[in-house]
Amino acid sequence: MTARRLAPIAAIFLAASLAACNPSGAKSESDSKPSAPAAASASGAPADGASAAPGAPAGGSDLSLAEAIAKIPSGTEDRTGYERDSFRLWVDADKDGCDTRKEVLIAEAVKAPEQGARCALSGGEWLSYYDEVTVTAATKLDIDHVVPLAEAWDSGASKWDAERREQYANDLTADRSLVAVTAKTNRSKADRDPAEWLPPAASAQCTYGADWVGTKLRWKLTADAKERAALEQLAKNCADTVVKYEVAP
Repeated sequence: MTARRLAPIAAIFLAASLAACNPSGAKSESDSKPSAPAAASASGAPADGASAAPGAPAGGSDLSLAEAIAKIPSGTEDRTGYERDSFRLWVDADKDGCDTRKEVLIAEAVKAPEQGARCALSGGEWLSYYDEVTVTAATKLDIDHVVPLAEAWDSGASKWDAERREQYANDLTADRSLVAVTAKTNRSKADRDPAEWLPPAASAQCTYGADWVGTKLRWKLTADAKERAALEQLAKNCADTVVKYEVAP
């Protein structure tokens, strides 16, 4: 099983520590993923086909949300040629029997589920931080790509090869690239960015902004003008929010 921070606990900790969180506004993608742990080999070593956005930062750092937003390269989004199947989902990268989806569910459980044959999960309890809902059935949860696959494609992933797109889609190395949330909120988000969608729970919005920006910086993805403006507006209400990220290999 891939090592990963417990997301619900992390979300609670962040909500408590990021006292200055209380915004509104945002964009999204429906990521109801069937099954899963792609051991985040965020080591998506930029294959030959990988292309970093011009001006993208070379290394990770701890930054204020506003500082981190300023580091995202600007770009114009283009969805030409996008197909969800371009990103292979829910692989078992570490060959432990649990695919990416199940790895995330296990890691983020507030109360650990029982694991049966072929990593079948039963019982357990989760906190969906987008809407502050407690869930006791894994089937009612989606695994959300914080930056949706379509959004990633628009802002740089269209230039990647298939291997790197798979690494992005199954990134377990970064704690906040994938999160378990209620199917309802994930599907309401769809493939929209923060200019069109933000989590319904006000307490989640600063954390979500940090997760979004950290993922964009990690994978050297661009932001368009509307997305950047929405993030900058969000940052005004999240002065104490810190963005932590490491650039994917």
